[in-house]
Amino acid sequence: MDTDKPRISGFTWAVIVLLGVGVVLLGVFARPAGPSTAAAPASSASDTEPPATVETPTEKSAEQVQAEAFLIETLPRRVDGDPLAMGSPDAPVVLTEWADYRCPFCSVWAEETLPELQRYIDDGTLRVEFRDLAIFGDESVRAATAARAAGQQGRYFEFAHALYSALPNEGHPDVTDETVLGIVADLGLDEEQFARDWADPALANAVLSDTLEAQQMGITSTPAFVVGGQFIAGAQPLEVFEQVIDDQAALLG
Repeated sequence: MDTDKPRISGFTWAVIVLLGVGVVLLGVFARPAGPSTAAAPASSASDTEPPATVETPTEKSAEQVQAEAFLIETLPRRVDGDPLAMGSPDAPVVLTEWADYRCPFCSVWAEETLPELQRYIDDGTLRVEFRDLAIFGDESVRAATAARAAGQQGRYFEFAHALYSALPNEGHPDVTDETVLGIVADLGLDEEQFARDWADPALANAVLSDTLEAQQMGITSTPAFVVGGQFIAGAQPLEVFEQVIDDQAALLG
């Protein structure tokens, strides 16, 4: 899987169009429901934002239409066997998430919303592809690398769920080696292989590559999502994701 070569220019154009017009294409606009934001990997930021609002945009511009098509056709990786993905590579709708393990709202979304979307994955409608946006320093990079190391043993999402569950859903919690290694033991992973993979520069570089790609697209807060051709900022309520997935499935299915 080619995850260490960002495809920047086209992505940048497409997402700038979406962010610039201030709408989520096809009818849903939601202000970030308390996303975590940072200007650079070493930065910290506030987690307080106004409540979500919904607006209906007017007729789409030609640029919006082109951006939507670009995100649908080019953003998804659709790599069979990708450890950072759930669902069929041929699913009509792909949800791409950017997150940081030290982001409390990412944790809330992963623990409360993602499980409710499993029915879309199970019936073949939805594929979920995860990408790192490690914005809270080296510890975020190290946590993301640990998850990828678990992914080398086919346990990426189990590790991610366990890590989110182990951390408080507030502030930007520390991710200690003790916490990580405890999860490794609980999951029954090969500890020697995990240690080698966790120290593998290629996995850390993949985290940094995803982060750079997102930032150059103009995505600087977590969690952030593209669902089909629509951008969603923040851990919005389940109903927002259900509506967008249903709309996109009707268009793309």
